[in-house]
Amino acid sequence: MFNEVLGLAFAILNMIFVLIMYKFFGKTGLFVWVGFATVLANIQVVKLIEIFGLTATLGNAVYGSIFLVTDILNEKYGKKEAKKAVWLGFSSLIMMTIIMQLVIQFQPSPDDFTQDSLETIFGLIPRIALGSLIAYIISQYTDVIIFSFLRKLFPADGAFWIRNNGSTMISQLLDTLIFTTIAFLGVFPKEIWLSVFISTYALKFLISIIGTPFGYLSKRITPIDEK
Repeated sequence: MFNEVLGLAFAILNMIFVLIMYKFFGKTGLFVWVGFATVLANIQVVKLIEIFGLTATLGNAVYGSIFLVTDILNEKYGKKEAKKAVWLGFSSLIMMTIIMQLVIQFQPSPDDFTQDSLETIFGLIPRIALGSLIAYIISQYTDVIIFSFLRKLFPADGAFWIRNNGSTMISQLLDTLIFTTIAFLGVFPKEIWLSVFISTYALKFLISIIGTPFGYLSKRITPIDEK
């Protein structure tokens, strides 16, 4: 149960950090979180873990927090700001991929001990980044569009959970299918790929539910720079 307990605490910690960034830095803090979390999630995803009896990739918690951020931006500042955050994350991932591919091309010093580790992690990044970029832009735009649509149908403040979970669960299904297919199909045996797909979506589903109370908390927060 160690991974399960740690995973729950890890997901909650990510959501708390989102609120901290929002409280102290406002919209800017949320934009920074999207860029930071997009890069970090694509590094974490190269690590496989066992959780709830399934093989899963790490990175679901921090990646799920991005959907919470875009929903907060959409809820409080409108679709335009949410879309800006989507493109910020997209650009951050592209630049990270290019920069780190150049980094591992440098000839290491005889005293260097990090090259092999960097190659192991970032050597996988191009395929992962391709899958992530395609999945990210499609799923995030889907999330923004569905959230805006649901806000028209369920405009009440108390219905945020419908807007948040409805948009995230549909968009995360698209994200998981596209990403795991491009990044891992053919890399892992099909049964491992299927396990990763199911577990990844299940974890994202759970993280969406965990993130909902934090979405409500964000509605009560007035950033310091907006007082």
